Amino acid sequence: MVGTQQRVTVNNTHYYVDMVFYNKILHAYVLIELKTTKLTPESAGQINMYLNYYAAEVNDPEDNPPIGIILCTDKDSVAAEYALGGLSNQIFASRYVLYMPNKEQLIKQVEEVLKRWHSHEGD
Repeated sequence: MVGTQQRVTVNNTHYYVDMVFYNKILHAYVLIELKTTKLTPESAGQINMYLNYYAAEVNDPEDNPPIGIILCTDKDSVAAEYALGGLSNQIFASRYVLYMPNKEQLIKQVEEVLKRWHSHEGD
């Protein structure tokens, strides 16, 4: 983990990414935003700004583009499609639960995210 509440400063305004990881296998930063509400277009715009900042200001030349994950209490599939569609950055939204999944469930969820990410690489 790189850290929590990582500051992003744009035009003298400070914003904070909830969690930032660096995936050594993917050679990419993974930015995670936690929302206590359902997915909103504003959440998609917020993480898209963070991803653009990391790509321009933080990434090293050998790094792949950063990946964004929004964990929210709920998501409307149609609204999520419109909010996230057409963005050049890789952003995934998922509903979170109030309990820790067991090891098998967690592995399955990570594999599903990676599969979706790899399927979008050719876009």
